[in-house]
Amino acid sequence: MLVVFFSLIAGLSAVASNAADMAGQSGLSVVDSNAYRLGAGDVINITVYGEDDLSRQKYRLPDSGVIMFPFGEVRALGVSLAVLEDRIADGLRGGYLVNPRVSVSMEEYRPFFISGMVTQPGAYPYKSGLTVRTAVSIAGGFKERASQSNIFVQRESDALHRQEKIGLDGAIFPGDTVTVEESFF
Repeated sequence: MLVVFFSLIAGLSAVASNAADMAGQSGLSVVDSNAYRLGAGDVINITVYGEDDLSRQKYRLPDSGVIMFPFGEVRALGVSLAVLEDRIADGLRGGYLVNPRVSVSMEEYRPFFISGMVTQPGAYPYKSGLTVRTAVSIAGGFKERASQSNIFVQRESDALHRQEKIGLDGAIFPGDTVTVEESFF
């Protein structure tokens, strides 16, 4: 039993190390599923094993962030996938199921937004590893008068709604708003 435990730990360490190496080599930032906090617009899959009527596939989180179950409401905004799994399992335990097994996975991240001096400003689906350079490309590229050095990002996670200057290789995350300023020279 102890050998299996240490083998499992060694395997997980190798996977984490490999993922970190891949992210570092590519220069891209990958969304960490343990640190990622759910927000309105995220699409998730909720699986309650052996209970298809309690499972939800491709469920888009509403602005309220509330998911309705027979036992009541579950708040999902601002929590990780693991915390949401625990909340659902706790709600099902006792009154509905003896030992509920719940899995929550990401189907689709909420969009990012890009505005300013790009050809097609708007909201776009987020893809893991997104950088400013890629976001601008998705939005049709820079307009003729766009500044490639005055680009700002407003992180959805920033409660103060500050705009930070960001380079072309800077990471973009779900819900972020990128603004490309106009160049005057």
